[in-house]
Amino acid sequence: MFTAEMVQTFNELDMLLYNYITKNSDKVIYMRIRELANETHVSTSSILRFCKKLNCEGFSEFKVKLKLYLDHHTQDHIKSPRYYLSEFMERTINGNFENALNQVADLVLQANKILFIGIGSSGILAEYGARYFSSLGKFSSSIKDPFYPINSKELKNSISIILSVSGETDFTLNLAHQLKAEGTHIISITNSKNCKLAKISDINIAYYIAETYLGENSITSQIPVMYILEESAHKIKGKLNNKT
Repeated sequence: MFTAEMVQTFNELDMLLYNYITKNSDKVIYMRIRELANETHVSTSSILRFCKKLNCEGFSEFKVKLKLYLDHHTQDHIKSPRYYLSEFMERTINGNFENALNQVADLVLQANKILFIGIGSSGILAEYGARYFSSLGKFSSSIKDPFYPINSKELKNSISIILSVSGETDFTLNLAHQLKAEGTHIISITNSKNCKLAKISDINIAYYIAETYLGENSITSQIPVMYILEESAHKIKGKLNNKT
């Protein structure tokens, strides 16, 4: 989280924040910026400058990254889904996330065909997303078989909504490249923007929660994905109602 190179750039106020955060990290992840300012006797603007030095756009993003760091290093028990829901909701309370959902809705409304794509647990959610979108007025279908034959001639003016936690699986990437070459717009929902799938997508929505494993099995919460799918579908429904 804090590299030696970063610490070397810290001024006196930064070091004060650094020392407090490293000693109270479990507490800081639930604080508001004003609460941290009161605890450290540092202005909120100094805290925001500190976050910028850590490549975070603001205090909310800093707390998310701090949570991810702590989860990665102290994952000795399985947390309740409520933990991941609160973590995700805290991140989504900003204009950028809302704008991304509106962009998805606008793009989907222009398309003739909607495909949901995923494998494993993402495949189950792809099937759910297609059904949910269809229920709210935009007929969609899903693909969760990595060997499913695709007729590219039928994909003109289509949208592919690709679900992948890592955004790095070979099947998902190969299919995304194939669809993109045929002129399909790609919307991806991933756990991070720093993945290959996000970089080749027209729109990416990242939800940033700690990945959780039980042995070799991923049990990473899919609550954020369901929220993104349902909220997008409702925005599409609202825009359809406005048109009529």
